[in-house]
Amino acid sequence: MTMTINPYLNFNGNTEDAFNFYKSVFGGEFAILQRFKDVSDGDKMPAEVQNKIMHVSLPIGNTILMASDSLEALGQKLSVGNNFYISISTESRGETDRLFNALSAGGEIEMPLEKQFWGAYFGVFKDKFGIQWMLNCQES
Repeated sequence: MTMTINPYLNFNGNTEDAFNFYKSVFGGEFAILQRFKDVSDGDKMPAEVQNKIMHVSLPIGNTILMASDSLEALGQKLSVGNNFYISISTESRGETDRLFNALSAGGEIEMPLEKQFWGAYFGVFKDKFGIQWMLNCQES
């Protein structure tokens, strides 16, 4: 089984500025850059949210630095300490379930594992030590 672990950062509306800066430092190109307006029903989101970053990925060596804007208009509250996650990409639902259940035991589930609009089986939680995790199993 191949598994990858990558940092996932959250910003208070300035993800695009931050990632343009990181790109200027590390070089390369964005592998993914999605805005909230690009998702299903994105046109129904508040106007000030639509051009913010839903997801961006910047490959740096063997790692992918990823991020999104966490916005109060979407009910999210960003503060130092909750502005980063460890993102694990797995190859199977079974492995995703195993890791999610083991790591989240005694912790707090933010988003249960379920099929997402981008085609992945995905969930988010904080473990019993306060570390935030995202698990993603891409399904076509």
